[in-house]
Amino acid sequence: FHIGANPPLLGVLFRPATVPRHSLANLEETGFFTLNHVSADLVSRAHQTAAKYKDDESEFEAVGLTPVNSALHTAPYVAEAPIQIGLKFKEKQLVQANETILVVGEIIEVFYPKAALKEDGYLDLQTLNIACCTGMDAYHTTEKLQRMAYAQPDTTPHKLPKELF
Repeated sequence: FHIGANPPLLGVLFRPATVPRHSLANLEETGFFTLNHVSADLVSRAHQTAAKYKDDESEFEAVGLTPVNSALHTAPYVAEAPIQIGLKFKEKQLVQANETILVVGEIIEVFYPKAALKEDGYLDLQTLNIACCTGMDAYHTTEKLQRMAYAQPDTTPHKLPKELF
């Protein structure tokens, strides 16, 4: 999720450390991690990467995905993912309410198909058939509802309909 634009920061939540969290340990050790937006046809394999593999077992090999390296860091990307984001580990926070772990990363590189980039800088995820996840096991595809201008205070006097309250 978006945390800030300058510097460009994203947040990722990890479940409580009740068992070893290999991805968390790897990013803390190396200082880098990647986020990969997968298309709907990769959902089954991407979901399976969350299984509890042994330390010396590659999730990439286990599910048939291809790791690809960056010149800037050691964390692998998913070659089949249409959007790949490389991040530098910035900080970790414990969420007291449930002991989940918030990791903040700074975006250092992004790869995407040029055809998905619009003239105004908008990256059209719908054209890439990107999958989204809600909870731990429900997957969806994106459908753009609309694009809106930057929100500004409305100076026009008006009253909101009572049925909204």
